[in-house]
Amino acid sequence: MTTRLSLLATAVAVISVTTGCAVTPGHSPAIAVPKDIPAALQAPASQEPYLQVHAAGVQVYECATKADAPGGWAWQFRSPEATLTDTTGKTVGRHFAGPSWTSADGATVVGQVSASAPAPDKGDIPWLLLAVKSREGQGLLTPTTSVQRLDTEGGATPSSACGAANAKQVERVGYTATYVFWRPKTD
Repeated sequence: MTTRLSLLATAVAVISVTTGCAVTPGHSPAIAVPKDIPAALQAPASQEPYLQVHAAGVQVYECATKADAPGGWAWQFRSPEATLTDTTGKTVGRHFAGPSWTSADGATVVGQVSASAPAPDKGDIPWLLLAVKSREGQGLLTPTTSVQRLDTEGGATPSSACGAANAKQVERVGYTATYVFWRPKTD
């Protein structure tokens, strides 16, 4: 019986490791460095990418007066709202105001834009490099030090008119993106 349990435990461990289920947060293997990224969006050389997720959701905008132009109106970005999925389509977290990312296991990181580059297509939100400025909880995102937003589609400022007639109107513009999470190199 002990031998059977030992063999069963070994089989479960092998299956878990080969499917990525038994990887301890912060100790997962590094992934390939994304290709064809603008120089301004490169993460520091002391970091390595360890997680890539797909985001699908919306960029939320509100029609409001311009802070820098009294009497002027413009769509003001308020927040992202997106579900994060892994390469198998499994939900691994969410992205929301901050900008923040929370993994399903409870770790949260908040970023600050370090660099921006236009997306290849005009109707897409820019690509970004963000530095993590705070974190809480333990889990998948705990070791994150930088985040790249790449391969964006959609999400750009609404093209509809914004003025006193539709003040405080909220528009939710669909978008997708790839987020790459970086951590200190573990050599």
